[in-house]
Amino acid sequence: MRNLRIVSICLLLLIVVGVSVAQEQRKEIYVYTDSDTNISDWWTNVIIPGFEAAHPEYDVVLTIVRGVGGGNADLAGRALAALETGDDPQVDYFETIGVDSVKEWVDAGLFLEITEENVPNIANVVEATNRLPQEIPYRGSQVLLAYDSEFVAEDEVPTTYAELIEWINAHPGEFVYNRPDRGGSGAAMVTRAIFEVTGQDPSLFVPGEFEAELVDQFPKAWELLGSIHESIYEEGSYPAGNTPVLELFANGSVHMITAWSDQALQAMNNGLLPETTKLTQLQDLPFTGGYAYSAIPSNAGNVEGALALANYVLSPEVQEAVVESIGGFPAISWEGLPAELQTQFSDVITETVPTWPGGDYGAAMVEGWYNNVATNIDPASD
Repeated sequence: MRNLRIVSICLLLLIVVGVSVAQEQRKEIYVYTDSDTNISDWWTNVIIPGFEAAHPEYDVVLTIVRGVGGGNADLAGRALAALETGDDPQVDYFETIGVDSVKEWVDAGLFLEITEENVPNIANVVEATNRLPQEIPYRGSQVLLAYDSEFVAEDEVPTTYAELIEWINAHPGEFVYNRPDRGGSGAAMVTRAIFEVTGQDPSLFVPGEFEAELVDQFPKAWELLGSIHESIYEEGSYPAGNTPVLELFANGSVHMITAWSDQALQAMNNGLLPETTKLTQLQDLPFTGGYAYSAIPSNAGNVEGALALANYVLSPEVQEAVVESIGGFPAISWEGLPAELQTQFSDVITETVPTWPGGDYGAAMVEGWYNNVATNIDPASD
């Protein structure tokens, strides 16, 4: 009996030691995010558990730096300093960061180039992400049209921007978009008008450049938007944000709006919008959108683990969760997702995601809109 107890104790010790050794062998991946709470919660509850189950050799340590100084940009500065001294930056993976937003980062080669060799799933990323070689686009959002099918007949749903303008004038008071400087869903309505009068070619607007000849055409966009001004909700009432627009739609004040895909889908999933809500995208040239880009420091202490994580977030499993959990758009082709999901979102699927450069173009857009379209609104008012 005594020998049996000794054997049992020894076995228990072996198990404890084995578990301890296994834990010691798990390498940590330091991930930093400064995104909103819905994204950090999603990483904590979905991505990290799934990744660690698939890769038990790693522990993901997520640190949230939203609202802390400059967020991930400050940490990138720390990583740059470590690159110069040869130290470990204690950052393996940035959930989102602008790779080319600081010239010194680019010049020093701070971020690792992502290829099909080190991240095989990058091969499935759609061209619309317009990624730089160091970027890992893994979730997106795009402005859509949301409409209440109880009041808007399917054969009347606009499929082009010209048809949208016609619909708004034919249904005064039933459409609204927010001020372009107070939310991206309203800005998309305005920039789409600019694209309309400049040949429907967003590639003409290059970030960091400013073509006066393009801006000279903006008055035609103000004329176009001015033609629907009195047909907008309350004869030209433009809310000061994306959320107020959704609220007007939710309470039935209007029956069609521009809305971010993620905000609209989350509101629908939470029962905050009418059950008869449907989403659609313009078929001639979609509204603007964009992607969130992750990146890996070239001097990361655990490059191998970071690359494995990058590959995982581009897996069909996670890309499906981008749509279903956070209402985003996948970075990979919709064809890589389940057929039923493709059917569900058939009206919004697009491989074209126009972008707006902002900067001087953005300033001219906002100023022109207030001075020529919404002349009844004080830009400083709420």
